[in-house]
Amino acid sequence: MGKIIAICNQKGGVGKTTTAINLGYALAQKSKSVLLIDFDPQANATSGLGVDKAGLEKSIYDILINGANISEIIKNVHISEFTIAPSSINLTGAEIELISLLNREYRLKNALKDMKEQYDFILIDSPPSLGLLTINALTTATSVLIPIQCEYYALEGLSQLLNTINLVKDNLNPELQIEGVLLTMADYRTNLTSEVINEARQFFKEKVFKTIIPRSIRLSEAPGFGKPIHVYDKHSIGAKTYSSLASEILGEPIEEGGAQEWKKEFSAEA
Repeated sequence: MGKIIAICNQKGGVGKTTTAINLGYALAQKSKSVLLIDFDPQANATSGLGVDKAGLEKSIYDILINGANISEIIKNVHISEFTIAPSSINLTGAEIELISLLNREYRLKNALKDMKEQYDFILIDSPPSLGLLTINALTTATSVLIPIQCEYYALEGLSQLLNTINLVKDNLNPELQIEGVLLTMADYRTNLTSEVINEARQFFKEKVFKTIIPRSIRLSEAPGFGKPIHVYDKHSIGAKTYSSLASEILGEPIEEGGAQEWKKEFSAEA
């Protein structure tokens, strides 16, 4: 059975969707079969991979609320090893609709029970909230990846997320672990980035990934073209760092001194 990773942070704008898209593609490039579940009503992962969310007949909403089969909605994106279960605006009302449903915390888990052995990795792009959609993601997942932006108040509110993770682990999903903490949007020109990196490593210790994702114009541009960064610009610093993150998750060695080289490249690309 593959690994199911929920990408969670109740803050918006920390790089959840960017990470879901580009980590998923990087893992697929390493010959791993990957299913990305867009579990955010904004459906940015869907459009960011070139899927027309307005033209969908069914989405993850129909699986969660109406009991449709998830195989009906899965689409290949860019390479055969990478697929997505798209989202739509309909998911906006799911938080309210879930309240009255039986086993409301297990709807996604039950929908995936026949699929999870078909993939090496299932990534869940969670919404920026701690409501029932995120609870479903955490109940389904084997681990949680937490992106943290290298900005002021980066760790503010994380105690609430960690409390939610612990509550889910104690009551709904005892197997749930923290996959790691990913520092994103690093600007190596500022002292603030170094301060946030040090603060995160003091707090989370070895749970912080060695790979740090920098601010990058190319990373920001890629979703507008419906492409992962590896397709949009495979030589960019964003592509290199997400490939490094995939290697870390797979337990592969990452390039020694890579961080120093990325810092050099950062100035030219930021």
